[in-house]
Amino acid sequence: MSLLRLSAFSKCITSGLVVDQTARYVFNANHCRSCLRIRNNFEKRHTDITLFCRRRYSVLIPKKEEGKTRLKHQFRLLDVLEARIQQLQSDVVLDVKHSNVQFVKVPQTGKGKASSPKVQKNVSGERGEMPKASQSRSTGSGDPSSPKAHNNRWTEKLKVEKWSKIRQQGRLQQKLQDKKVTESKGSKKTVSTAKKSKATLKQAKAPLSQQKPPTPAVSAQETFSREAELAEVEELDQQVNQWVSTNAEKLLEDKEGNGYEDAQLSVRCFLEACVFVGDIDHAQRCLNSHHRNITKRKLLSMSAYNIMLRAWAKRGSISQIRRLFALIEEAGLKPNLSSYSAALECMARHPDTSPQVIDRCLQQIEEDGLSVDDIFRQTVFRQDERDMVLRAVCTARPDYQPSPLSDREVCSSPLVQEFYREREKTQYPRLAFGVEDLRERFSRQLAMEGSSIITIDSVEALKPVTPHMIKMRELLASQRERWQKVLLQAFRESKIVMAHSSQKSWRISLYPYLCILDNKEYVDAMLQCVTNMQPSGESLLYIAKELGNRVHNKFCIRQKAHSQMADKLAQIYSSYAELLAQDTPASNVLPRERWTELEAQLSAGPSLLFDDTPWPHMLVIQLGSFLVDLMVRELKVPTDLLSPAPGRAPDHAPDHAPTNRKLIPVLYHMYTFRSNRQVGFIKPHPILLQLQSEAMETRLTFDSYVMPMLCPPVPWTSPKFGAYLLTSTKLMRSVNGAVQHQLMLEKSPEQELHAVLDSLNQLGNCAWKINHALLDIIISIFNDKGNDKLDVPPPVSEAPEIPRFSYSNPEYSPSEKAALKREAIHAKKKFAEMHSLRMDALYKLSIANHVRDQVFWFPHNMDFRGRTYPCPPYFNHLGSDVTRAILVFAEGKPLGPQGLDWLKIHLVNLTGLKKRSSLAGRLAYANSIMDDVLDSADHPLTGKKWWMQADEPWQCLACCMEIANAIRSPEPTQFISYFPVHQDGSCNGLQHYAALGRDVLGATSVNLMPCEEPQDVYSGVAQQVEEFRARDAEKGVRVAQVLRGFINRKVVKQTVMTVVYGVTRYGGRLQIEKRLKEIDEFPKEHIWDASHYLVQQVFSSLKEMFTGTREIQDWLTESARLIAKSGSTVEWVTPLGLPIVQPYHRTRNQILKSNIQFLSLQINHDASQRPDTVKQKNAFPPNFIHSLDSTHMMLTALYCYSLGLTFVSVHDCFWTHAVTVGTMNQVCREQFVALHSQPILKDLSTFLLEKYCSEHPAERKNKKFMEYWRMTQLLGRVPQTGDFNLDCVKESTYFFS
Repeated sequence: MSLLRLSAFSKCITSGLVVDQTARYVFNANHCRSCLRIRNNFEKRHTDITLFCRRRYSVLIPKKEEGKTRLKHQFRLLDVLEARIQQLQSDVVLDVKHSNVQFVKVPQTGKGKASSPKVQKNVSGERGEMPKASQSRSTGSGDPSSPKAHNNRWTEKLKVEKWSKIRQQGRLQQKLQDKKVTESKGSKKTVSTAKKSKATLKQAKAPLSQQKPPTPAVSAQETFSREAELAEVEELDQQVNQWVSTNAEKLLEDKEGNGYEDAQLSVRCFLEACVFVGDIDHAQRCLNSHHRNITKRKLLSMSAYNIMLRAWAKRGSISQIRRLFALIEEAGLKPNLSSYSAALECMARHPDTSPQVIDRCLQQIEEDGLSVDDIFRQTVFRQDERDMVLRAVCTARPDYQPSPLSDREVCSSPLVQEFYREREKTQYPRLAFGVEDLRERFSRQLAMEGSSIITIDSVEALKPVTPHMIKMRELLASQRERWQKVLLQAFRESKIVMAHSSQKSWRISLYPYLCILDNKEYVDAMLQCVTNMQPSGESLLYIAKELGNRVHNKFCIRQKAHSQMADKLAQIYSSYAELLAQDTPASNVLPRERWTELEAQLSAGPSLLFDDTPWPHMLVIQLGSFLVDLMVRELKVPTDLLSPAPGRAPDHAPDHAPTNRKLIPVLYHMYTFRSNRQVGFIKPHPILLQLQSEAMETRLTFDSYVMPMLCPPVPWTSPKFGAYLLTSTKLMRSVNGAVQHQLMLEKSPEQELHAVLDSLNQLGNCAWKINHALLDIIISIFNDKGNDKLDVPPPVSEAPEIPRFSYSNPEYSPSEKAALKREAIHAKKKFAEMHSLRMDALYKLSIANHVRDQVFWFPHNMDFRGRTYPCPPYFNHLGSDVTRAILVFAEGKPLGPQGLDWLKIHLVNLTGLKKRSSLAGRLAYANSIMDDVLDSADHPLTGKKWWMQADEPWQCLACCMEIANAIRSPEPTQFISYFPVHQDGSCNGLQHYAALGRDVLGATSVNLMPCEEPQDVYSGVAQQVEEFRARDAEKGVRVAQVLRGFINRKVVKQTVMTVVYGVTRYGGRLQIEKRLKEIDEFPKEHIWDASHYLVQQVFSSLKEMFTGTREIQDWLTESARLIAKSGSTVEWVTPLGLPIVQPYHRTRNQILKSNIQFLSLQINHDASQRPDTVKQKNAFPPNFIHSLDSTHMMLTALYCYSLGLTFVSVHDCFWTHAVTVGTMNQVCREQFVALHSQPILKDLSTFLLEKYCSEHPAERKNKKFMEYWRMTQLLGRVPQTGDFNLDCVKESTYFFS
């Protein structure tokens, strides 16, 4: 392979490099092939630079002088290279007893510059051949006229670097000798060893001229001593580096060692884009350019080479495949399964490939420790790649057949062993649809995702249309048609310019990303952005991200269509529907298991799993800012658009163009301040705003992933596949650019994620439909100026008028101008808030109205803590009171004997009344107000309107209607109810803390202990704070006297609820201040003092009530602080096996240079940066508790699924049918006890010790070791627990109620 590398590089050396052949021969005579390869690589890069410079300056500089200058420069560079080679040879430990070739790591160098000691690194895997010891020093003499005679500053610098290493080795040798002295006995030996070490140091510190050159012969004892020194150096280095921070590198690497830093991702994305658009030659030039440059080569991983391997394999180019394999070996990388798959595919496509060649390739695969079967199991195939690989294998081995997968392992968590192993008699719930119905729904969903956008009717379309509205709509449509033509033309011209410049350069550019879609798709995305822009404008960064992400989503869908996976997806889904349909035999197979089986059975063709490289955050913004700049420059309207001159034809007339009219931009780029930072802003012109407001368009355009799914989601089978059919979805949602979560999931053993994936599949398989009666009422109020009290936002026409005045008007005094300015700012802010809320409600109601006659599903994913969320962003059951009220289950179940009672209790819970009453008391209260309930159901807008006083008025009204229908049915127990009944945890965060600490007093306060009536922790805290206040009032504390009669449950609830999630005293004060402002009678001048006083009393009260909670919280906080201080991010694994890492890192500022402006990006999720200690320590306690409550929810979901229940959740609020509330409550309690019966804190302590304290620093007397020792002691000291009996939870009625 070395010969292949040399021959490949020789082809790139051009004739422009003029070097005397005789001098070349003498110079290269006694050098190893590794050095020659470095020299050739260096000369090749220098040749390219020389040609470029000659092309630029040949007109200005005489040819003769140019040649002399160039030759002189070449000799100088060769001199640098020779000095570097001498340094490399002197650094290697040679074994004089063996003359065979030894491999060493070649240090990196830049373009002709020697690396400094601080930045000098080794290229992993770079190999070369070493000469014998006698040969390595035989090139020291030479003619003074030779290049080596020209000693320059580079040679001196390398010598200094060399002898600094010798001094360092001397110090290390002294350290090693001191260690030996300590172990030996006798003072004489100690003295002699010390003298010897001092002599060694003295020799190392001597001037270079006094140093003796190393002798060729090295004794075995000296060789062993030096090897021992180097071994100790490596050990010390490894220990210190591991303790300081190697965690960041691991977080940004996948299982195969591919890097995921922004620069590495940018290269791979560029190669993928070039290959996708068919410009393979440009991609190959880019790869070669990075490979030739030793510094840039580190940006290339096996994935980058594999992209090109697959591209050339499609063309059957054996020669290119050979060259790429030579480059891979030269880079020190090892081909993986995808590499060999591409090679086999290429051999199958090449007609002249012999079976012997293929067989040698198969043997090489096995020699590398890989398996041919693994190629078919783990490689991601596109189009006919799998068939080609199989054809190649069968050519050499005719009897070969890919072996099927063996039985998969089960999740090792003891919490789910019963769920997976004991299911012989289990029958999972099925959907109330036939197989053909599900298949037809799949076809509609596939068509919607394939188009990537959907246009629906707005609920505002129900308003009467006036002639003026029709005129404005026609005018707006004509302008959009012109804008589309202008943008298309400008976009094409920009691409032509970029194409011309990109062909001359091998650098990464935006050009391929502007070719991955049709031109019209880019223009449509820009016009959609203009339509959806807020009247007050948006930041340039926000619009750029939105546009960039939209292009990326379309590109992912197009890639999947190009790989021909849609047909295979339809085939598998057709069989998968049989598992869910009601007209097929029952089965105890989980959706994930069934889908995996079907994929294995239908393995031919493309893979459903997609291995596309995630776009880095900078690429998304760069692409989006380019499109924004195009919009700002090209979109224009006539100044007299809304008031044309008399006799001028209207703009919407056919073939009318504003040729001689003054045009102004539709969008303006301006700057504004946000939190003392100047940000770029894009604002629409008032003409556009007026045109849009008067047109009142009746159509809304969304991306397809915004809509609920029309068929059951694809089950999650891995961290890369699940949810939507074509739209790429992350299993663990994160901010743009954060990839460490996804990489951790992919590194986890597959079976350990099964429980998490199955719980998400269970949540996503719940079918929903719309409550028509309630939706119609809400839409009527929405179109009738809304209602703030009912959470239906009014239109912006109801916003306060913005005062207009002139600052130069002398009639206003300075104070009046300041007051008017504040009033104007407040009015603008109010206008922006009202517009945002109005549009949010419009989107939700319009989507609900669009699917009002359909059954739909919400695919689920989770955040980095494991908390689950529906994927559609606008309309879902996690939304406001309005959206929850109009959603009901698509499957109905009879109420049964207890169902109606649960509906009544649920009604009382929604009112916010009777929180301290028992279930029997709430049921009695519901029966006592039945007249109001029925009146609300019959006359919601004209009756007594009792439902409007509830905490959740719309859900309360929906429950009133359900109760009325059930009571009036012939047999209430047989009434089919679709209504979801909620059971909410009683301050769930404190429940988990109390269970962790086995705190009896805390457990009683949050209803873990059985009680006749529910214990309200918020009321308990308010009562204790009132006692503190009364005591201070007697002492004459003024603020305590002012607060008399104002301390209640509502004032302290938010602070009590969030203190368990890490809220600070400052944040708690703001929460209490907000509650006090809502009390009209409270004196406003005392709000600050009162809030400051109350937050101290609330924290004191909680400390007394939850002693164990505070100890655990402090232990978690301090553990995270020490871990982050050591240079690592905090990681842990949930009891269900979900790996979690906190993505809080120090902010890195990055400048993006775009045409429109320079964007300053603050990136705080970059795993290559050191952790943010403050965020890490403050966030660990709440994030850890969130991971526990998500684990409890997932366990409840799984075991409810095994019992055939319909179950969904809103974090710690569980929903099911009224008839199954009792069963769900039992499962909920059992799984909580099972979860906390595990040694959660002990397991966490063990994990953290193994993760962060497995090796200690070498020096035991420095500050780092003391910090390490404190961290070890702290992590091993688990907080003590109390005597609370967890089994009591099973009997607690109000644990969830």
